[in-house]
Amino acid sequence: MINAALNDELFFSIANHTLKVVEADAIYVKPFETNTILIAPGQTTNVLLKTKSHYPNAAFLMSARPYATGQGTFDNTTVAGILEYEIPSNTHHSASSLKKLPLLKPILPALNDTSFATKFSKKLRSLASAQFPANVPQKVDKHFFFTVGLGTNPCQSNQTCQGPNGTMFAASVNNVSFTMPTTALLQSHFTGQSRGVYAPYFPSSPLHPFNYTGTPPNNTMVSNGTKVTVLPFNTSVELVLQDTSILGAESHPLHLHGFNFFVVGQGFGNYDSNKDPKNFNLVDPVERNTIGVPSGGWVAIRFLADNPGWFVVYSSNYQKSFRFQKMF
Repeated sequence: MINAALNDELFFSIANHTLKVVEADAIYVKPFETNTILIAPGQTTNVLLKTKSHYPNAAFLMSARPYATGQGTFDNTTVAGILEYEIPSNTHHSASSLKKLPLLKPILPALNDTSFATKFSKKLRSLASAQFPANVPQKVDKHFFFTVGLGTNPCQSNQTCQGPNGTMFAASVNNVSFTMPTTALLQSHFTGQSRGVYAPYFPSSPLHPFNYTGTPPNNTMVSNGTKVTVLPFNTSVELVLQDTSILGAESHPLHLHGFNFFVVGQGFGNYDSNKDPKNFNLVDPVERNTIGVPSGGWVAIRFLADNPGWFVVYSSNYQKSFRFQKMF
């Protein structure tokens, strides 16, 4: 299964059939059975489907629709295909009787069923075997805390903007919205000509802490710039991604280019650096390259920075906003 949607996480189910999940983002997981899977944009999931042992007297819908938690516009339609069985040679179905086969429909979770999304995510665990070890970093060299969400920018001249008070929506990380450079970042970095191309001091945590999932601040304006974090090669990194309630809390699919990472923890509300790490899974956390930041919550990932030059990308359902942050 591949979610090729622009930025919608999707529920998927086949009527009257059970799916056994065995892989996520090309990494084996401990197998488990489910009637419905949740898959974020860019994620892949391998499932095993056990077919009926006899020719069934029905056809079955395969259905998918968005998991959407934000307040913005999104496509809430359901897409469907049909699972049919070949007619065994020893049966005596007529063409007219086949046309009358009932079409069974799966029961998908509600569009905003965060409870199902949370329970499904917790079932995903690495094999953590001798053949397929979970090499999650046990020691962390660098900690990051990133808030992800929406903010606003002044509306450009000759444009009509739909943000609050005529502003323009802007996705941001730690209140910084990325400005795409005209010179390649890696090229400028390795040639020692980065001045004027990027600023090497992207904040490792919010400059102005607030109640991230509570009442949002009145000022929703974000800063803009080409700011990066420069890391030594082979740095072990822990990154906590915190959703915010600014312009509405929602789930944000996030992808880390060029890397797999381990999802060591997640929760709702504001991340507590004193309490929450005690519950991190450092034994068999799932290894992925794309994850959904919980709506009104947080997710913690760990990885080894051994591939120079990487993008953190996340998306917002609200007005189809995207955020790109380049890091080394």
